[in-house]
Amino acid sequence: MTAPLPKASHYINGAWHDDPAGDPLPVVFPATGETVATLTTASPATRDAALDAARAALPGWRAMTGSERGRILRRAADLLRDRNRAMSELETLDTGKPLQETLVADAASGADALEYFGAVAAGLSGEHIPLPGGDWAYTVREPLGVCVGLGAWNYPTQIACWKAAPALACGNTMVFKPSETTPLCTPMLAEILTEAGLPPGVFNVVQGRGDVGAALSTDPRVAKVSLTGSVPTGRKVYAAAGERMKHVTMELGGKSPMIVFDDADLDDAVSAAINGNFYSSGQICSNGTRLFVQSGLHDAFVDRLCERLKGAVIGDPRNEATNFGPMVSAAQRDIALGYVAKGIAEGARLVTGGAAIDGPGFFMQPAIFADVTDDMTIAREEIFGPVATVFSFETEAEALARANATAFGLAGAVFTRDLARAHRVVAGLEAGTCWINTYNLTPVEMPFGGVKDSGVGRENGSAAIEHYSQLKSVYVAMNGVEAPF
Repeated sequence: MTAPLPKASHYINGAWHDDPAGDPLPVVFPATGETVATLTTASPATRDAALDAARAALPGWRAMTGSERGRILRRAADLLRDRNRAMSELETLDTGKPLQETLVADAASGADALEYFGAVAAGLSGEHIPLPGGDWAYTVREPLGVCVGLGAWNYPTQIACWKAAPALACGNTMVFKPSETTPLCTPMLAEILTEAGLPPGVFNVVQGRGDVGAALSTDPRVAKVSLTGSVPTGRKVYAAAGERMKHVTMELGGKSPMIVFDDADLDDAVSAAINGNFYSSGQICSNGTRLFVQSGLHDAFVDRLCERLKGAVIGDPRNEATNFGPMVSAAQRDIALGYVAKGIAEGARLVTGGAAIDGPGFFMQPAIFADVTDDMTIAREEIFGPVATVFSFETEAEALARANATAFGLAGAVFTRDLARAHRVVAGLEAGTCWINTYNLTPVEMPFGGVKDSGVGRENGSAAIEHYSQLKSVYVAMNGVEAPF
């Protein structure tokens, strides 16, 4: 792998920026535990420079036509696709995800977002409203201002594009902070945007831990905060932003259900369970980690899932034959292993896997639990690791009630050949994103987001435009003005 590393830690006002006053930020390759780079966090001066650059760039960027902004985003999409290999290799170095996965799911999906919102930008408009007596009104869609994006470590490039593309299409500027665990790719994206013609200051990247994110989120120069992260972090950011009346998008965690009926296609359901539990080593917020399988299919489902796991090729994620890589950090692996121990202690049956793998890096075996009850810790709390839990159910009403008995509401799915039942169950699921007979497909054209503790707002699709713009209403009087005195 020969992917170039960022030339500096931060990217501000269209140029690379180093910060000797920042704290060291080591970047660890999860497959070996080796430090592959050391960046620095953003000092207050660097944060101010990024916010000032974004604020200064705002008038010129919003004054451009939507077509002009869209043209830049579409050029950036082309450049990102041209450099997919290098960006994918960097993403693998950053996250530990297999190159087999990053080549198709990371920079590629980010380019899709840039292309989609690049096309949307040209059509942003308001509406004309006829009124009685010849008066009329119109609405104008305006940008919010300076937006802050706070990324997660599982999909660094994709998340940056999911936030930046609609924000920039609407005429906003942005300061983006990647996760401190995976800081390498987003500044490279910023350089690509500059090369595509993005004016200096429109998209800036600063590195840092939670204190940097908190400082950005509460700054008075900021109009909107968009976070992808955990529920506890989301609550803090949401509260701080709400106190200052900032716009927010919160894409948070989940404990999502997959409901598999007896008449489902077994292989399709098992394939979806693999994608929804073990892709990215289970580190996906929308994963369907509660597998409710109707009793008539339950045993065959568990057997087939275990059999299919034998096809997992665990190893160096830089090898394209590898399809199951390490977890992102030792800390995250320890969390997942802790949940495995809790599952065993509380009486769940560990069918397969669940142990750390000896050797360098942060590897663990994918785990399947059966005989799980709804009150167990592994059934209630988000694990964010390769741990699947299988439950048995009898009736549709029972499955739906149990699926909804959670504070989370990010995603859900149903597997059945009975499409009337499929739509009926999806209508009853308390979740923002649902699938029928598939799982975890998130095309940019489709809005994505959750309800309940899983967040507010939506990313992607036309819905994202509503969250990165605001309407101004204008009443136009065509008649004289009357008054009572």
